[in-house]
Amino acid sequence: MKKTVFTFNLHLVGLLFLASALQLNSFGQTAAVQGKPVPVNFCISQTVMDLFTRINDYRRQNDLPPLQLSKSLCYVATLHAKDLMLHHPDQGACNSHSWSDKSFWKPFCYPRDENKKNSVWDKPRELTTYPARAYEIVYWENSPLVADTVMMVWKTEAYFNSFLLNTGKWRENPWNAIGIALYENYACAWFGESADPAGTAYVCGNIPVIQTKDTTKPAVVVRKPRISAVKTVKTDTLPKKPADTILLKAVVPVSNTDTVAKTYYIIVKTNLSMEAAAKLVNTLKVQEYPDAKVITRDDKIRISVFESSSKPEVMTKLKEVKKTYKDAWLFKTEKITGP
Repeated sequence: MKKTVFTFNLHLVGLLFLASALQLNSFGQTAAVQGKPVPVNFCISQTVMDLFTRINDYRRQNDLPPLQLSKSLCYVATLHAKDLMLHHPDQGACNSHSWSDKSFWKPFCYPRDENKKNSVWDKPRELTTYPARAYEIVYWENSPLVADTVMMVWKTEAYFNSFLLNTGKWRENPWNAIGIALYENYACAWFGESADPAGTAYVCGNIPVIQTKDTTKPAVVVRKPRISAVKTVKTDTLPKKPADTILLKAVVPVSNTDTVAKTYYIIVKTNLSMEAAAKLVNTLKVQEYPDAKVITRDDKIRISVFESSSKPEVMTKLKEVKKTYKDAWLFKTEKITGP
């Protein structure tokens, strides 16, 4: 009898160990192995904080509760925005929710690799201690992004707006946390249903300091004041670093009397030969795009179907074009003009 009981216990322990190792979720699927805590020195930019404030203001205007600015989800968003900008995993059958094989995370081609036991929405659990899945939106533009531009696009496009206001497909998803990142031309936001046990992200240079606990007084959170310093540095004294860690941009001086004229184009095709591009333009003009033209810039050939100096106008037109060309995108040019 003792031997039988001992064998049963061994089997029971083995089953418990197996279930623990696989981390089965409530649906019987294998959940992602929990990641490590976010690095202690991780912080966000003031631009990200500004965009977060705009999102919560927008939600309040629509009678929705504010979201927590999740430290974990901001970290995941930052990793992904940099991966998209530096390594471009969104090629071929893989869209912008994909991850490259260039770093410590598991590579993922979305939607090709998506299945019941393997989901790109488990990235927060893989990379941080965030306890649940989160869902992402990604925006790209051919120029460095700012909070105002991103917010305008996210409010205008129905797909993005459904995340911000929990409408459509996301009506039953009570967001409790959000992570945001802007890196060069990419903006990423992750929406999670669970609050982040790792806490809230803070702006670089504004590290929250918690005083030593005093049993006689309530804990007080003291924030260090932000100190801005301007220092002139000769460029020839700067250390050289790999191209993927420092991105230098040329700055064209603009006088007080100069103006910058911007033109926005809706691009539907690129990387064509000039002959093929000319044929396609003729076809588009016969159809519903009389303003179709070939644009040559940066040694690339692009097909534009609409142009305007008004970004709101071109964004409205882009929604119509995307019904036919789902991958249509904006291309912006700038020209400095004097009096």
